[in-house]
Amino acid sequence: MSRNGVGPMVRRRRILKVGAGIGALQFTAPFIIQARGEQPVKIGFIDPITGSLSALAVSEVEGAKWTVEQMNKKGGILGRPVELLVEDSANDTGTGVQKAHKLIERDKVDVIMGDVNSGIAYAIMGVTSEKKVLHIVPGGHTDPITGKDCKWNTFRTCNTTAMDAAAVTGELVKKFGKKWFFITPDYAYGKTLQENFVKNLKKAGGTYEGDMLPIANTDFSATLIKAKAYKPDVLLNNMGGAAQLNCMKQFVQFGMAKEMALGGALYEIETLRSVPKEALTGWWVMEWWWNQPNVPAVKQFVDAISPALGGKKPSARHWFSYVSINAVRLAAEKAKSLEAVKMAHALSDLELPPEIALSPNKIRYRGGDHQLMSDLFVGQVQPAGPGGPDDLFKVESVVPGEQAAGSAEATGCKISWPA
Repeated sequence: MSRNGVGPMVRRRRILKVGAGIGALQFTAPFIIQARGEQPVKIGFIDPITGSLSALAVSEVEGAKWTVEQMNKKGGILGRPVELLVEDSANDTGTGVQKAHKLIERDKVDVIMGDVNSGIAYAIMGVTSEKKVLHIVPGGHTDPITGKDCKWNTFRTCNTTAMDAAAVTGELVKKFGKKWFFITPDYAYGKTLQENFVKNLKKAGGTYEGDMLPIANTDFSATLIKAKAYKPDVLLNNMGGAAQLNCMKQFVQFGMAKEMALGGALYEIETLRSVPKEALTGWWVMEWWWNQPNVPAVKQFVDAISPALGGKKPSARHWFSYVSINAVRLAAEKAKSLEAVKMAHALSDLELPPEIALSPNKIRYRGGDHQLMSDLFVGQVQPAGPGGPDDLFKVESVVPGEQAAGSAEATGCKISWPA
């Protein structure tokens, strides 16, 4: 999880080579299966391979790499091989925008994907919209992407922050109380997430305090002292990646685990693997979970991808990439074209087949806002259970995406298509 666990460079050619520090993200086999010289379908993938969100980004790239390999074994997209071109945004907006221009203008990609960092994903939207390139956001959550600033060419696979907050707020209030303290990253994702939590909390008659901190913050002592003095029913740790990990470690060191409940939106498996045992608690949301015994296709997927992950179970981040890249294939097949406008029309309201959805309910990219209406898994974080070292979450309820999202009209999205 640590940013020190990720190599500083991602280089791409026909073979994607990643520094040894990334471990499971090392590729030694040819990335592209050449098919008698056909022009490849190029997918540009921008993510913060270095920086505080690197563990999440590495999982997304792992999922993308594996999905492309499997897809090429089955003929690629429209009979053409798929080439994945990975670029590191370094968790920096300017760098992410620069990489988007490079991929589109120099590398001539057909599709752009990214970024984990919502602010970067939002900025990249400006480039892809101007250049009329299909853009799928696998894992950037801030609401305007499929809300008031939605674009005809942009689709999102992960949830909105409104969906995550709506799914878990009721459980937190019911089980722990209405007095909350927020620790939230001060960027697009954190701001919209806290706004949605506060809206729901106020409806329940609750009160709150909290701090907004830099996305890569490492010292949480002053904020945790403030939280102890406030004596909340629930501490909501909305940080992500290495920052969330550091916050959880200091939370335990301060002896706060017995003083208040933990909860929030996302507490991802990449973080859960590294936190102290005392911090494996609270109610959270998983946007996809690897243990779904009543969905047969999930086990098949987990068994297939786990060897490529060194035996670990896939996370929601792997699933985001798996869905996003397969969405390109499905859209191209339906449109019989790689033209962005045709693929975007084809993807609108496209219901994912069960082997791609890997979810208990039917899910689709909603035509009104291009948001995937995926299921949300609400439950408790726990020390490793009988399912092995990654059995760190017990699903208590599944909330359908349509229920958590509300109407497309309520998001403020008004899609304007090119003439």
